[in-house]
Amino acid sequence: MSAKKIETIGVLGAGQMGLGIAQVTAKAGLKTVLVKATPGDTDALKKKVEGSYGRDVEKGRMEAADRDAALARLELTTEFHQLGPCDLIIESILEDLPTKHEAFGRLDDICEEGTIFSSNTSTLGITEMAVKTKRPDRFLGVHFFNPAPAMKLVEIAPTITTDPEVTQAVHDVVASLGKTPVLVKDSTGFVVNRLLVPYMIDAMHEWARGTASIQDIDTAMCNGAAHPMGPFTLADFIGLDVVFHMASNLLDEYQEPRFAPPPILRRLMLTGQLGRKTKLGFYDYSSKPAGVNPSLTR
Repeated sequence: MSAKKIETIGVLGAGQMGLGIAQVTAKAGLKTVLVKATPGDTDALKKKVEGSYGRDVEKGRMEAADRDAALARLELTTEFHQLGPCDLIIESILEDLPTKHEAFGRLDDICEEGTIFSSNTSTLGITEMAVKTKRPDRFLGVHFFNPAPAMKLVEIAPTITTDPEVTQAVHDVVASLGKTPVLVKDSTGFVVNRLLVPYMIDAMHEWARGTASIQDIDTAMCNGAAHPMGPFTLADFIGLDVVFHMASNLLDEYQEPRFAPPPILRRLMLTGQLGRKTKLGFYDYSSKPAGVNPSLTR
């Protein structure tokens, strides 16, 4: 079966990533259905999107009329069946295979035969999800980066059973969003995270060895390698729990020591010091400018 034109996007999962993806697709002119997969109303989500679009208008990146049109194209709901008519589903729920299998099983029952399924994961196998559905030829990875409205790159990961026309259709719609799509093989971590995780882990090892302070390592990589943020700032931005789980999944898949989470990463995660979202990680964000976590300077 050839791939039809993608005009309606369904996003399953309204966390930071799912909300950001839906915001992007609605802004780009696509009818978008965002389904909140956990209990609770969608009023707070709507306010977040309105606020984000509002800032775009204030900064001249969006006209007020375009904002209103984008909001009209975005449907926020907790009703799973609303995804039924969508041409492309982008799943962005809990990073847990059984949970994803259950979600795609439900989608198989309510979506049309031609609907394309995709997952925003980069740390779980796309093939493992695809083979559990009735449409492995219409299943692939579509990995946006956080924050989705700002980050240009999207990794597209077809499996060995994905129809090439499906891959091309998704590639084209991602490009229409103003993003830069790159094709990657279905392999845990794809390209960016397989290279990025060891980079952050190596920085943690160098700090533990006493090579330089957290702040000086960040400064060195920003000014010496032209990185927009250093490895510790980046880890805090991603979330130390997310970095830990990415590293653990890569280690499980490839059994390479370079992916092993360092002790300091494990300790920070266990104590709930997860970076920006908890206001404490490698840095302390309780005041501005952020300083190094006091417990790491002793």
